[in-house]
Amino acid sequence: MKRLLIIPALFFAFLTMAQPPEGPAKKGMTFGVTTTNEKAVNADELSSVLGDKASVAVKVKGKVVEVCKAEGCWLKMQTTTDPLMIRMKDHAFMVPLDMNGKTIVAQGTVTFKEISVEMLKHYAEDAGKTKEEIAAIKEPRKELLMQATGILVL
Repeated sequence: MKRLLIIPALFFAFLTMAQPPEGPAKKGMTFGVTTTNEKAVNADELSSVLGDKASVAVKVKGKVVEVCKAEGCWLKMQTTTDPLMIRMKDHAFMVPLDMNGKTIVAQGTVTFKEISVEMLKHYAEDAGKTKEEIAAIKEPRKELLMQATGILVL
């Protein structure tokens, strides 16, 4: 009898998992915790804000250059060097899949981490990269990573 109850519970859990919001991202929309543009630093200034700290809570402002095409669970923000990877903390919320080119403020915690080859390939797959591009990923990479608690579209 317990086994029969597990199947509907798993099905319900699958249906209620976070999904990307429907419709286009518009100015003023927020996702996750409500945030503002107040005291947001430009994405290019993020390294200096982090300094020698292991992590820092911050609001970052910048242009979105890539979004997870699978479910809107991550995005990348343009910087003068490598794009800033922004993941939604605990997958608590998703963003619309049309966020490319939008200017946003992301609030959360930034750390400098080494990203494994496996995770880099997962990101490439989510981004719709070709099998050849995914297979070419052979080395881990150190990069700034943000765990976002809230995002505001400007």
